[in-house]
Amino acid sequence: MSTTFFFLSQFAILAYAIVAGVFLAFSDFIMRSLALTGGHGGVEAMQILNREVFRWVFMTLFLGMAAVSLILAGYGAFGLSGPAGTLILLAGLVYLIGCFGVTVVFNVPMNEALAGMEMSSDTTRAYWLQTYVPRWTFWNSVRTIACAASAALLLFGLLWATQNQARPV
Repeated sequence: MSTTFFFLSQFAILAYAIVAGVFLAFSDFIMRSLALTGGHGGVEAMQILNREVFRWVFMTLFLGMAAVSLILAGYGAFGLSGPAGTLILLAGLVYLIGCFGVTVVFNVPMNEALAGMEMSSDTTRAYWLQTYVPRWTFWNSVRTIACAASAALLLFGLLWATQNQARPV
């Protein structure tokens, strides 16, 4: 295993865990707190959050980890053999499908629908409480689990690869 890949993997484990932590906060208490505002306050806060998320720190991690996940998956599939390669391949694929894919297919469309709604209408309040909060939170929880699983899979794959590399033949 190259030194570059070793350090990239260590960075990726931390980044996966950080992204999982952000998503966990939303699933655990932020969305519940926003729902308890009675509708209008939660809708307004989420509309603002959805605009502010495009700042460079989170988006660099989120989008950057999609690219890194492709590299990890490719290296796991073609650069390593055995359980280490499989675990590293799975780490990349789980992030790409369970985090990035879920975001694009489920969370972003709900965010865009909410962004176009009038905060004070009864229709928006009903959508917010009956549809958006439960569905968005469910898919966000899937993203949380996917990121945490990617971190764990990559950690175990990296450990497996380095332990086998250090053993004499």
